[in-house]
Amino acid sequence: MRGLEYPSEVFSLYPNINPRQLSQAMHQMGISQEEIDAREVIIRCKDKNIIISSPSVVKVKMSGEESFQVSGKVSEERASTEPEISEDDIATVMEQAGVRRDAAESALKRAKGDLAEAILFLKK
Repeated sequence: MRGLEYPSEVFSLYPNINPRQLSQAMHQMGISQEEIDAREVIIRCKDKNIIISSPSVVKVKMSGEESFQVSGKVSEERASTEPEISEDDIATVMEQAGVRRDAAESALKRAKGDLAEAILFLKK
């Protein structure tokens, strides 16, 4: 785990802070930080996705809890109403209902990703 280099914003907000003293104080309080080499961060909400590109991500461990600080270029997009259907889901429906791939995929979309409902629909 490599030590965190504090962003210049911290020192512009608090010009009298010594980086070494800050690091020692955090260590004494049981706080550790780790920089995460992330390419993109996506937060999936019910009605939208928040996308953070070129992110700076820091994982902070304190009192047994982990939290993340994320900054970067933020954009939003509407959440897809299509369910995410995995290859395993398609294979399961194909096997259980004895149908071809296209029928299994269509049934899963109709059932909004619900395996049991898709299988029951195909067995009728």
